[in-house]
Amino acid sequence: MPELPEVETIVRTLRTLVLGKTIERVSVTLPRIVRRPDDVEAFKAQLAGQTIREIKRRAKFIQFILDKDVLVSHLRMEGRYGLYQAADPVEKHTHVIFHFADGTELRYRDVRQFGTMDLFPIGLETSEGPLAKLGVEPLEDSFTPDVLRRLLKGRTTKIKPLLLNQECIVGLGNIYVDESLFRAGIHPEQPAGSLTAKQVAKLHESIVATLTEAVAQGGSSIKSYVNGQGEMGMFQQSLLVYGRKGEPCTRCGTEIVRFVVGGRGTHICPACQKVGKPIKRGGKRA
Repeated sequence: MPELPEVETIVRTLRTLVLGKTIERVSVTLPRIVRRPDDVEAFKAQLAGQTIREIKRRAKFIQFILDKDVLVSHLRMEGRYGLYQAADPVEKHTHVIFHFADGTELRYRDVRQFGTMDLFPIGLETSEGPLAKLGVEPLEDSFTPDVLRRLLKGRTTKIKPLLLNQECIVGLGNIYVDESLFRAGIHPEQPAGSLTAKQVAKLHESIVATLTEAVAQGGSSIKSYVNGQGEMGMFQQSLLVYGRKGEPCTRCGTEIVRFVVGGRGTHICPACQKVGKPIKRGGKRA
């Protein structure tokens, strides 16, 4: 699933491709992708005639700001957007097409069919639906070491599942949590509330640095991710632990290991990331 850097890259690319374009009509061949309104014909009718005024990212969601409405799109596993000429052949698994007045088309293709689209009147998109309960943005100024400390304080759950919780910090997925924890020298099973002030500061620094570098490199093309112009991200070439099972740690040479934490495949250097308190496997989580 695309994480914050990949979605941010897609948003920046889409701005260069479709900003200012007017939707003439919309074609939908897989109605279940459209969740709101529950009538796909109403969805198509509402979008017709509106112009794309801005495109933003919130967590892992793309927001198309129109004249009257906001289209909130989640790519899930393999959703992709691409700009085409109307005469271009339509690829298999293309489920939604936004036909623009200038003869171009923004096409949404999704092999796995897990993506979603929700349409809200401007102003309601953050109080209803998928954006309503999201946590702090890790690349905004509001995300400070003190904010992170308050989020972790008193929590007995393991640090990795907590960082993956979108109601706490948004946009972090498996890849960037593993990378951030390695950079900070923190074991993913460390109880969140047990981190010292120094560890919290280091973790904050590592999260921001990892995401910033990933955005600059267009994200990570681990499986099938490409941006809106078909280009691959390059951050996967800079990954320090994720996907490197059996390879030597770049810091100490110890073999990278993989195990499961909270149902997610997890990569660490066992020498660089030692848990600060005993780990009670199979116990209750807060």
